[in-house]
Amino acid sequence: MPRTCLIVDYGGVLTTSLDDAVRGFEAREGLSEGAVEHSWYRDPAMVALTHDLERGRATQFDWNRRVGQALGIDSTNLLGRIFADSRLDESMVSVLARARACGLRIGLLSNSMGLAPWNMYRGFDIDAAFDVALISGQHGLRKPEPAVYELILKMLEVPGEECVFIDDNAVNLPPAEALGMATVLHRSAEHSTTRLGELLGVALRTNP
Repeated sequence: MPRTCLIVDYGGVLTTSLDDAVRGFEAREGLSEGAVEHSWYRDPAMVALTHDLERGRATQFDWNRRVGQALGIDSTNLLGRIFADSRLDESMVSVLARARACGLRIGLLSNSMGLAPWNMYRGFDIDAAFDVALISGQHGLRKPEPAVYELILKMLEVPGEECVFIDDNAVNLPPAEALGMATVLHRSAEHSTTRLGELLGVALRTNP
């Protein structure tokens, strides 16, 4: 069955590395490397709060306050400050445009971290870039819950076997594969452009 649809994660795929942004924040704040991630996952309650934020059941205010307390720093717009160095990866945005120009349907499947006060999608025209956009907090689901993959397929009106899914987090790939999707673990625009072109059977590189 030909692959007719590309489903894309946002943060870390269409943007520059989120890990690099976190390390930059830690350096600016005088924190040890890994302190931010440790504060998110060091206890089950914090993990649960992060997951609830992604599902839209908690607010950034709640999350910022808790993580700020754990790190001993100001919590004001903490998520926005943590990811202040994140920028659109224009090379990957161009891949989307070329895929769409080839007649592929394009879907967004993104775990959000709330939309206020920091909105990671601000400045990017989601409606123009995607045929369908599923932002986790608007649906009460999050990757890697199987239901969120089933929902994006329903929204796109395609079977999993027609889709390629790309994400920068390996844990998010197996549920997509279980539904028949081909998957790509994003590590660089160069690698992902090559692999997506192979799986989709279309030319995604610009002419030299």
